[in-house]
Amino acid sequence: MGLLKKKDDVKKPAFAFASKGSGGQLSPLRPVQQEKLPPCTDRCPSGNDIRGWLTTIALREKLGLTLEQALTRAWYLEVETNPFPAIMGRVCPHPCEKQCNRKEKDGAVAINSVERVIGDWGIQQNLPLPRLDEGGPFAERIAVIGAGPAGLSCAYQLARRGYGVTVFESLPAVGGMLRYGIPQYRLPRHIIDAEVKKIEDLGVEIRCGVTVGKDVSFAELRRDFQAIFVAIGAHQGKNLGVPGEDGPGLWTGTEFLNHVNAGKRVEVGPNVVVIGGGDTAIDAARVSKRVTMDSAAVSKRMGAEVTILYRRTRAEMPAIEREIEEALEEGIRIEYLAAPVEILRNQDGSVRAMKVQRMALGEPDSSGRRRPVPIPGDVYELPVDTIITAVSQQPDLARLGSEELGKDWLSCDEWGRTGVEGVWTGGDNIGLGLATISIGQGAKAAQAIAAALRGGQPKAAPARPKVGPERIKMAWYPDKPRAERTVRPAAERLARPLEEVDLGITQEQALEEVTRCFSCGKCFACENCWMYCQNNCFTKIADPQLGDFYKVKLEVCDGCKKCAEECPCGFLDLV
Repeated sequence: MGLLKKKDDVKKPAFAFASKGSGGQLSPLRPVQQEKLPPCTDRCPSGNDIRGWLTTIALREKLGLTLEQALTRAWYLEVETNPFPAIMGRVCPHPCEKQCNRKEKDGAVAINSVERVIGDWGIQQNLPLPRLDEGGPFAERIAVIGAGPAGLSCAYQLARRGYGVTVFESLPAVGGMLRYGIPQYRLPRHIIDAEVKKIEDLGVEIRCGVTVGKDVSFAELRRDFQAIFVAIGAHQGKNLGVPGEDGPGLWTGTEFLNHVNAGKRVEVGPNVVVIGGGDTAIDAARVSKRVTMDSAAVSKRMGAEVTILYRRTRAEMPAIEREIEEALEEGIRIEYLAAPVEILRNQDGSVRAMKVQRMALGEPDSSGRRRPVPIPGDVYELPVDTIITAVSQQPDLARLGSEELGKDWLSCDEWGRTGVEGVWTGGDNIGLGLATISIGQGAKAAQAIAAALRGGQPKAAPARPKVGPERIKMAWYPDKPRAERTVRPAAERLARPLEEVDLGITQEQALEEVTRCFSCGKCFACENCWMYCQNNCFTKIADPQLGDFYKVKLEVCDGCKKCAEECPCGFLDLV
C-alpha cells in the first residue's frame, strides 16, 4: 500500500512572534494555514473524507499521479470509513450534497455519482481493503449479529485491526436490508457480493442461515466471544391498526420486499394500494409494477395498477426525490392527504376496497412536519385487491432470547455501548435511518470495541473549524454545469424489470465533475497566495501532498493580508 503513504495533510505553523516585513515594521497579522471541516464531510453520517477523494482525482497532475493511481488512491480514502462505495454510490440519498457550498453557485457537486464511479473502479481493479497496523493479530474474537450495513461495517473495521470476527446472519444471504429491502433494479446483487467479498477476504467469517436465539444461543456467544455487536436491523413491518386488516391480501412493506428479493412467488391483484411515503413505500410500489419470481426464478410481469396513499403532501415525503419522480414516470399514482380508516372485504375474506379519510395539515408535530388532521365527513372508497403497508418498521429483539437486551429498541451512546457489559450495537435496531448512518455507527462501535479490548477508550477526531459559503470566493471558480446521471426511460424500465435503472455517470463525466469541488477549507494549489505575495513569503513544496503545496516564511511577511484575502477556498486565516 505504498500508494497510501503520505505526509500530514496540514502543516499549521505555530509562531509566537509578530512578523517583520522588509520595511522593518512589526505586523500583528500572520497568515495561518488552517485546514477546515467542509460541509460535505460534516453532513456525512459515516464521516467520509469526500473532499479528499474528489480533490485527489482533480489534482492528480499537481500530485504527480496517473489517472489510475488517482482513482485507486481515491478509493482507499473512501474505504477508510465506508467499505461499500459502489453500493452507496447507488442507494445513498447523499445528505452531503444538500450542504455542499457549490449549491450556492451553480448546483452541488454530484458527490454520489462520483462515489459510484470510484466504487466501480475498486471492483473492476479487484482492490483489496486495507489493513491497519495496531499491533495485531489479536487473540480476542468478536461476534456480530446481523450482516447488514452496520454489522458488516463493524466487522470490517475490527478485522482490519487484526481481530477475528464471526458474523451470524439469519437470512440466507448477506446484506440485510441492502439485499432484502432494496430492489434489484436499484442495487444489482453482484455489486453487493463483490464488496462483501472484500470484507470476507480480510478473514471475516460470515455464517448465513444461522439464527441467534434458535441455532445458537446468546449465552453461547457470551461464552465463546469477548465482545458482541448487535445489528439485527428492523425487519418487522408495522400494521395499520384499522378494522379489517386481519386476513389475506395484506402485506407489510418489508415482508413484501423480502419475499420478492428472496426470489419467492408473490401474488398480487390488479389493483394495489401502498400506504406510506418513505423509501420502502416507493420501492414496494415500483416492485408491484414489475415482477414476481416463482421457485424457478422465472420472472412474470405483475402489471398492477398501483396507488400510493400518503397522509401528508409531497413536500413532507421522506422518500428520495429522484425515486418519487421515477415512480410517477412509471405510472404510479400518489394520492396525498389521504389515510386508510378501514379495509372492506368480500364474503370469502378477500379485500375489495379501502375506506380513505381526506386529511388537512395542521400544526407541526415532534418531527417538525405539519401534523395531518382528518377533514370531518370527507371519506371515500378506493377499490383494491392487495394492500402493502409501509408505515414503519421495528426490530425483533425477542428472538435473540436475551433478558439483558430486552424485547424493544436498543439504546446506546455515541460509541455503540449499550450499558450491558461486552455488548455494543448500531444500525436500525436503535432507530430507523439511512444505510450511511448504520455504516458510521458500525465503524464507531468497532473503534470502541477495539479500545475496550486493549484497556483504553475510543478517541474522537479532533474538532476542526467549519467553512461555509461565506468563506468561499464563488466568482474565482468558473461556472460548470453539474453532471447528471443517465436513467433508462420508463417504458424500457418496465419492459426489462430486473435491469439496473440508474446508469450513473461515465468516468469522463466524473473527471470533469471533480473539478467542480471548491476544496472548501483546504489548499488546492491555486497559486493565489504565491502570486499576490510581493515579499515571497510562500515557497512551493518540491514534493507536494494533498493540501500541502506551500511553505510559509513568516519572517518576511509584512502583514499586507493579500494572501488570505485572495485565498478562494478559505484555507488561509489571519491571526
